[in-house]
Amino acid sequence: MPDYVIETPPVTALPVANENGAFPVRRVYCIGRNYAAHAVEMGHDPDREPPFFFQKNPNNLDTSGVFPYPPHTSDVHHEAELAVYLKSGGTNIPLDEALDHVYGYGLSLDMTRRDLQGEMKKMGRPWEIGKAFERSAPAGPVHPVAAVGHLAEGSITLKVNGVTKQEGDLNQMIWKVPEMISYLSEYFELAAGDVILSGTPAGVGPVSPGDIMELTVDGLDTLRVTVE
Repeated sequence: MPDYVIETPPVTALPVANENGAFPVRRVYCIGRNYAAHAVEMGHDPDREPPFFFQKNPNNLDTSGVFPYPPHTSDVHHEAELAVYLKSGGTNIPLDEALDHVYGYGLSLDMTRRDLQGEMKKMGRPWEIGKAFERSAPAGPVHPVAAVGHLAEGSITLKVNGVTKQEGDLNQMIWKVPEMISYLSEYFELAAGDVILSGTPAGVGPVSPGDIMELTVDGLDTLRVTVE
């Protein structure tokens, strides 16, 4: 091992449900507009166009159950997502082998500084300032495939202060989990520790300090996050 000239940054790792181990995170890929109704509410045609992805940083994933309201924004939105955790990867992964690379699934929120994202869109600039800020991806534990199977259908629901804001079904994804993995592997070398946030159903909207968000997906635990 080399002698590093600064302190080694910590490895982001998420707890694994009902196990002592943790899942180390390498990269976080997020697919945009992957539910037709959400594409419509964001002003886009829901027809099946080629998928597009952006990235969050590994340490944006946060399991504390608290979301600190970020600076330089007055319009932070919730986006409820199913997270996919990979145990292996590669390039040009065949569609029929894609699920072999999945370690498990979990719940996550793609919190978005919508006003800043909108400004970047108008100027044709990258979205990171709206998407990849500190603790912008609240997350729950990882559930191994061995325990929950592969999740291709089932309700995904987000409530804010007990009121349902987002509701859909995983089978409404335009690009399914195997397709996302196969497509990404054509452009990136996927590897163990990679995470894919699989898109959000319609109903995204703002949160304020004091709000409580509750995300549920059939077969997984509820993720409860307080905005501070």
